[in-house]
Amino acid sequence: MVGVQQEAAIEVPLVIDLDGTLIRSDLLVESAFAHVGANPLRILRLFTLLMSGKAALKAGIAANTSIDPAHLPYDERVLALLEKARREGRKVYVASASNERYVSAVANHIGADGFFASTDTENLSSDNKAGRLVEVFGKMGFDYAGNDRADLPVWAICRKGWAVHPAGAVRRALSASGADVAIVEPSGGVAKAWLKLIRVHQWSKNALVFVPLLTAHKFEITAFVAEIGAFLAFSFAASAVYLLNDLIDLEADRKHPSKKRRPLAAGALPIQAALPVAFLLVLIALAAALVIAPLFAGVLLGYLALTTAYTFFLKRKMLVDIVALALLYTIRVIGGAAAISVPVSEWLLAFSMFIFTSLALIKRHVELAARLDADLPDPSNRNYLKSDLDIVATLAAAAGFNAVTVFALYISSDTVRSLYRHPDALWLVCPILMYWLARALMMAHRRMMDDDPIVFALRDWNSLLAFALIAAIMVVAA
Repeated sequence: MVGVQQEAAIEVPLVIDLDGTLIRSDLLVESAFAHVGANPLRILRLFTLLMSGKAALKAGIAANTSIDPAHLPYDERVLALLEKARREGRKVYVASASNERYVSAVANHIGADGFFASTDTENLSSDNKAGRLVEVFGKMGFDYAGNDRADLPVWAICRKGWAVHPAGAVRRALSASGADVAIVEPSGGVAKAWLKLIRVHQWSKNALVFVPLLTAHKFEITAFVAEIGAFLAFSFAASAVYLLNDLIDLEADRKHPSKKRRPLAAGALPIQAALPVAFLLVLIALAAALVIAPLFAGVLLGYLALTTAYTFFLKRKMLVDIVALALLYTIRVIGGAAAISVPVSEWLLAFSMFIFTSLALIKRHVELAARLDADLPDPSNRNYLKSDLDIVATLAAAAGFNAVTVFALYISSDTVRSLYRHPDALWLVCPILMYWLARALMMAHRRMMDDDPIVFALRDWNSLLAFALIAAIMVVAA
């Protein structure tokens, strides 16, 4: 026989907040970025909707941007709380200020008994939520799991509550209120997640700014200092764009075999903090660029404009995205020249465009191969098919060996004879370049390469040995 007190406890439902509690994300923020990412001109419409109120804004986004509830970053601890309530025979509800289209999809996915959400005409604010829950369940007639300051009014009228990794101010407010709320502590690793989010490991690509210093033989302390500053400026700028790209590609990343582990896609970091950090990184990058040289600042602005266009438009255009990526690598070389006030050789520009086009194609080859092997559908945010794999590899080989041809022609030019005492030694670079490019393609074909061939090369001993030999040959030639 079930006791009276136990029976009363069984009848008490569990209400779970959605954004930041059940899922480690915010549906309004991520759907807004997905909405604008599909068409940047929609940002003007968002401002118009916001003038009509939050309910209209949320409804406008939800009507045009869908979510996939199966791939959202659910908090395992909250799911465990939900399952415990179910085993006890209690009903479970989802309550959120997000639009009802999204909330109903999540509620259906987790098998909730019902939901409370904003409608197309009414925003379910924290006070409205508290009143609605009291109206349905009565004061102290439900348990509640939340995470934010907005949940304080609800915790004040629930029977028992859970606060999922709340901020310090929320903790203090809960302590002062005397509400029966248990604190669910964060899982940790925040600093490591931020480093992963800004892609510190990708900063190695910005070492391309040092190429003009080497090719122009400008080995001066002031030039080295300027190039180090240029390296950092490009790194901060690139990290800002990585943040923006991750915000726009959240749903696609969650369906990718490796990108789903990115901090924003996995919910390891608060999505609301990503955009302010991106703005801060851009400001630091531009400030550093202006200190180095006004011309370098202009090059960095061009890089930011192109990489932003790539994020919103160009990456969805077949082969246009490849040219854009090659230009983004080449701009780093141009930026390195601007930082130390040396002219950019037309030979260096031609070589850069061909070799970086090859590497961009190898990058696409790796991504398509990963999808093919995992039996995933064709990418939704790229205009490529898995059946394009062979032609992409062929184009990568053609572009790479054209780069070697450009280098061979460069060796025979008057420019080389004015810079090097033993220019004929540079011919030894050609077979090394051919080996390295061919091996990169083989590694990609054998599925032994990461998403980015440059990052792979900087961790691959064969590649590092090839680069060391090339450097040694250039020293001997000088």
